[in-house]
Amino acid sequence: MKLIHTADWHLGKNIEGYTRLEEQRQFLKDFIKICEDEQADMIIIAGDIYDNYNPSAIAEQLFYDTLKQLSRNGSCMTVVISGNHDNPDRLTASGPLARDHGIVMAGNPNSIITPGIYGQHEITESAPGYFHAIINNEEVDMLLVPFPSEKRLNEVYLNETDDETQKASSYGEKMSALFSSLKEHFHKDSIHLIASHLFVMDSIEDGSERSIQLGGSYMVGGDIFPETADYIALGHVHKPQKVPGCPNARYSGSPLPFNIKETSFHKQVISVELRAGSPCVIHELPLPVYKPIEIWHCENIEEAIEKCEENKERDCWVYLEIKTDHYIHEEDIKKMKTLKTDILSITPVLPENDSDDFSASDIKEQPFDELVKNFYRKRFQVDIGEETLALLMQIMEEN
Repeated sequence: MKLIHTADWHLGKNIEGYTRLEEQRQFLKDFIKICEDEQADMIIIAGDIYDNYNPSAIAEQLFYDTLKQLSRNGSCMTVVISGNHDNPDRLTASGPLARDHGIVMAGNPNSIITPGIYGQHEITESAPGYFHAIINNEEVDMLLVPFPSEKRLNEVYLNETDDETQKASSYGEKMSALFSSLKEHFHKDSIHLIASHLFVMDSIEDGSERSIQLGGSYMVGGDIFPETADYIALGHVHKPQKVPGCPNARYSGSPLPFNIKETSFHKQVISVELRAGSPCVIHELPLPVYKPIEIWHCENIEEAIEKCEENKERDCWVYLEIKTDHYIHEEDIKKMKTLKTDILSITPVLPENDSDDFSASDIKEQPFDELVKNFYRKRFQVDIGEETLALLMQIMEEN
């Protein structure tokens, strides 16, 4: 059986307020082709489909259109689980309608997938967090653990006795107990798969997942996964990597670099060849950089303007850092952003000994609007806009 693993699409995510939807469209077009070329029997999307709980209509339509094309008229089963950025109920709302296309959706760790026909495949049995399927004549046992927040994980233990709950008091212990229980569903002659969205200790972070460890409370060890699992498809960490101590567990990583830190490593999706009772064969399929994120270091404002002119037709995001002994005036910023429309920020790099401190006598002698201009320039390293200044002065006058 051929499996394709991806995660962390974050559809609708911006960079410094600029949309990334066009880049995401390009990736999804490539991803559909990859799955067709590989003739995938199953696709796992391991969480964080969207970037927030209330995705835009455009982001949702992009997702649904992609799922339909990945289905290949129901010949490929697609398994989707929610991540910490997804609204589980909203993500899975279309689940019943998606069955005809072979799409399985799970929002919570205790989700129960309804048995029946899914596209050209069949789910023959299920339980909370588990289903058994026949996919192109292969028997598959699948464990599903969408993002297990403390609240969602506690729901799994609602029906447990007090003694059982106390025995698994910590987050890590609960996760270990959960996988220990779920692995009992594995049949001897089936392919054993796991899909989850969580953070495993010693994995390399990437700077994109805000509060990824939450003080360590949501971290788990790689030893919680059953050794009998043939492949473990993970999401949550954007850097593609193997899970320490668990050779069959992989983070596919995100398809796009979502900040400057993520430009230091390549993006990919993962292809896995599986056969019951045999070791899996893993292939890393590289993805192109759809729109580079760059830092331009310029010696002065004139060089920065010249570089913007030279690169105005290039499709790239730019963080502009300019050495200067004075603050960058609004007209220069406007000129650079007019030439290069996808500048994300312009930061002046001032000499270390630069100081614009004012004495008490200086402050007393300056008009209030000049004080505001000087404060804004010192605080944000750019001149305040005329409209912003006028608004601030109006507010001060009214109060």
